[in-house]
Amino acid sequence: MWEHYRGTFKGIQAVIALAVIGVYLLLGRHWDLAALFFVVMELASLVGAAWAAKLKVRLAKDAAALPLRPVS
Repeated sequence: MWEHYRGTFKGIQAVIALAVIGVYLLLGRHWDLAALFFVVMELASLVGAAWAAKLKVRLAKDAAALPLRPVS
């Protein structure tokens, strides 16, 4: 999980920063709402990294079962 998180860290943080700035400006400059949005986005990035790591393991396991061999 941490490998995937480290690999996507810079890009995800840039997207989160832009989203939080947008929320701050669009919702009337309420820093508390922007901070809540920031926390939710950070938690979602951790959950997404864990899910991606689990999916990667599952796909690798499925790929090991292939290729199909013709029946003689």
